[in-house]
Amino acid sequence: ADDTIVVNVQGDEPLLPPALIREVAATLAAHPEAAVATLATPFSTADDPTAATAVKVVRDQQGLALYFSRALIPFVRDAGGFDAAFPYLRHIGIYAYRVAALKRYPLLAATPLEEAEKLEQLRFLEHGLRVAVGVVSEAPPPGVDCEADVRRAEALLGGV
Repeated sequence: ADDTIVVNVQGDEPLLPPALIREVAATLAAHPEAAVATLATPFSTADDPTAATAVKVVRDQQGLALYFSRALIPFVRDAGGFDAAFPYLRHIGIYAYRVAALKRYPLLAATPLEEAEKLEQLRFLEHGLRVAVGVVSEAPPPGVDCEADVRRAEALLGGV
């Protein structure tokens, strides 16, 4: 059925805790107005919210995404941009989709913001589809993007 929820776990995230899979599905189930759900976590003190590799998200009062960016958002004017006291949210790359949204996505034209930021979730927002964003307290372990990450993941998985 078109309202069935499907979760996408990317292949470079073998250490993703199962609880986050359940959480992203629950986030979408709790937002019938949304086509997609994803997760975010507060930046830790060790993270750099100004890094372009760390995707930031801002939400409205109902937990729906307003925007995703590689730039620092929001820009805290009174602090000159970055404010260590502001609760910036880091996007976690896991998604839950309604089947109808998955069917529709390839029919939607790529959008200027998606192309500029290289963030596929912006296509949904620019076409008027809602993206629910659940907030979790801890980020998942880092993904596997290079040979050193493979060795680290194998060690964590017990030498699989």
